[in-house]
Amino acid sequence: MTVTCFIRYEIDPFQRDAFREYAENWARIIPRCGGDLVGYFLPHEGTNDVAWGLIACESLAAYELYRSRLKADPEARANFAFAQGRRLILREQRTFLETVDGTFRVAATGEHR
Repeated sequence: MTVTCFIRYEIDPFQRDAFREYAENWARIIPRCGGDLVGYFLPHEGTNDVAWGLIACESLAAYELYRSRLKADPEARANFAFAQGRRLILREQRTFLETVDGTFRVAATGEHR
């Protein structure tokens, strides 16, 4: 069973570019530490202070192993320090989700009118 960590960030909307840099850094770090990076998402329209990150792992045990690797990784520690130093993340919430079989990444068929 794949478990996805859904992270909801409350960000400083004036630090959007810094959050983008923070998220882009994770694209190198997360896979190296054992996580499957689904993606980071910035607000486009509407609410301007909420962003999301989704990271999948094979199980909660695999997620815990990934987190321990992350804490030991120098680049990961530097990225956390970057976010703290800039105070770009005001609040962070984690929810763990289970994928519903047959519904994940179902592409458009082109049969729409």
